Amino acid sequence: MANTSSAKKAVRKIEHRTTVNRSRRSRMRTYVRKVEEAIAAGNHEAAAEALKAAEPVIVRAAQNGIIHRNTASRKVSRLTHSIRALAKA
Repeated sequence: MANTSSAKKAVRKIEHRTTVNRSRRSRMRTYVRKVEEAIAAGNHEAAAEALKAAEPVIVRAAQNGIIHRNTASRKVSRLTHSIRALAKA
């Protein structure tokens, strides 16, 4: 348990950041899931629209330090490739 006032404040700040980060991560995962569901359903138009909405959320998560920027780039890239493969099929 924290003893000093600064340590107690740090604990409060960490708890707050944890809740904010958890919310942002959940939001990002929801958007990614919508894209993946549209791809699984084989709906190219819906998948493209979902990716258009998801990409800024993923990039913002990287900017806020929720995920690494390379991870964000990889996610967007893989989703884009999946949608393009869906269009060709």
